[in-house]
Amino acid sequence: MRMACADTSDDDPPPSPPLTDVIILCSVSLQTSSDANLAIISAQRKGDAVETSKKWAAGQNKQHVVTKNTAKLDRETEELSHQRVPLEVGKVIQQGRQNKGLTQKDLATKINEKPQIIAEYECGKAIPNNQVMGKIERAIGLKLRGKEIGMPLDSGPKKK
Repeated sequence: MRMACADTSDDDPPPSPPLTDVIILCSVSLQTSSDANLAIISAQRKGDAVETSKKWAAGQNKQHVVTKNTAKLDRETEELSHQRVPLEVGKVIQQGRQNKGLTQKDLATKINEKPQIIAEYECGKAIPNNQVMGKIERAIGLKLRGKEIGMPLDSGPKKK
């Protein structure tokens, strides 16, 4: 809806508005929405062309719009899933932890993680995180990444 206000004099007839726009000629500016509603009603009574349109989802909290509809999602055949920690790595973590005499809770406390994280890594349900894997490697002294999984960790000189 487009509104235009202009000073009109009584002797000049207002121009005829196009059918697609709402043009309201008035001598004062519209202060509130009720003033705009009154101006629209008076324009309708005079027989002027008035068109109103409602905005889609106006006044609603719809910030996120779903782009794929459910039919497209149903037709989707590809299985999407994250890579999990291999069971081989879980067994190495469990053996290394038991060789050090640690429980899952003790190992978790030692690396500042929750015991549930250790359980997930040992069961092979966790999504691998290099930071956590590195902490576990240092705590149990065994390699968990690369080709030498289960081999003793090289404790060379630390870089400064």
